[in-house]
Amino acid sequence: MDTDKKNIWADIRKRKIGSLKMASRRKFFKAAAAAGVVTMGFPMIVKAQGPISMRWQSTWPTKDIFHEYALDFAKKVNDMTGGDLKIEVLPAGAVVPAFGLLEAVSKGTLDGGHGVMVYHYGKQEALALWGSGPAYAMDANMLLAWHKYGGGKELLAKLYESIGANVVSFAYGPMPTQPLGWFKKPISKAEDLKGVKFRTVGISIDVFTGLGAAVNALPGGEIVPALDRGLLDGAEFNNASSDRLLGFPDVSKVCMLQSYHQNAESFEILFNKDRFNALPDKMKAIIENAVEAASADMSWKAIDRYSQDYLDMQTKDNVKFYKTPDALLQKELDVYDQVVEKKSAQNPLFKEIVASQKAFAARAVSWDQDTNVNRRLAHYHYFGKKAPAKKS
Repeated sequence: MDTDKKNIWADIRKRKIGSLKMASRRKFFKAAAAAGVVTMGFPMIVKAQGPISMRWQSTWPTKDIFHEYALDFAKKVNDMTGGDLKIEVLPAGAVVPAFGLLEAVSKGTLDGGHGVMVYHYGKQEALALWGSGPAYAMDANMLLAWHKYGGGKELLAKLYESIGANVVSFAYGPMPTQPLGWFKKPISKAEDLKGVKFRTVGISIDVFTGLGAAVNALPGGEIVPALDRGLLDGAEFNNASSDRLLGFPDVSKVCMLQSYHQNAESFEILFNKDRFNALPDKMKAIIENAVEAASADMSWKAIDRYSQDYLDMQTKDNVKFYKTPDALLQKELDVYDQVVEKKSAQNPLFKEIVASQKAFAARAVSWDQDTNVNRRLAHYHYFGKKAPAKKS
């Protein structure tokens, strides 16, 4: 009997110890699940958070090469994050009109977007200084150099804060000098612009108004239909590929090349600030580097595509290109200076940005012109004295 009792009590003790161990394990797994811990050697696995999805919109029609640039950027980020961040980019008008992008991203209606700062001109005129005007003889790559290393980035953040925009902005993608525009006949002097119903944006509105044109600011997708219906007599957009894809050669056969109204401009990547700040630091770093990778890739693609479309418009679409006369270019500079003086007196931030750009340009352009050889002589040497554009 004594032996039987001992065996019974031993069995009871084993069961109690087993129960305590099971209870301890249950507590452990509950704590692990709450903390998101995945432990090897146990059957319970806590799943990690899935990919982050963002819905974006560009300010460009689907067929424009600019929308392609937006898709290129999104793909770079999606690939570089290994799919942990998935950006979907919709074309202009899918959620909001092109000129409504900043407000939509700021409010969180969209997580981000692709456009240009000059499209926000109506909210703060100084934003157009990243795209409208002669940029004090800087080209677009120099303008981006000023933005990154000359104080532009900090001034842009200050601008957005001044209008309560809840966004994080990245400038990228240097654009070549934009044409004066498409017209019914060549423009030989400044007086030819008087009374012309013309499309442009940003500070260029003030410049062309000062030159006597009747200006209407329209987004890219609306320009050609307006020209076709006679609502516009002339218009400028951006480059050979965009202009050809949007159908400019179907409504006009005259394009004036070279202008100071948009001598240097870049694209803009916009994030809703709350959405961007919530991202892991590693993902933010990937995005910042993807911006610069996309900037280089875009500039290389532009050279390839723009030059081919420029040639095709001459050989296939019967477009005649003319160089804008120097006298008109000088008139643009004179009117621009008057506009800037007026706006600087009214807007302290405008004045501050102009001063910053001029200080950077004074040394950067001087270095550039003294250092880099003029390529025109070599071009004529190898390809003959065929000018890239006729003089009007």
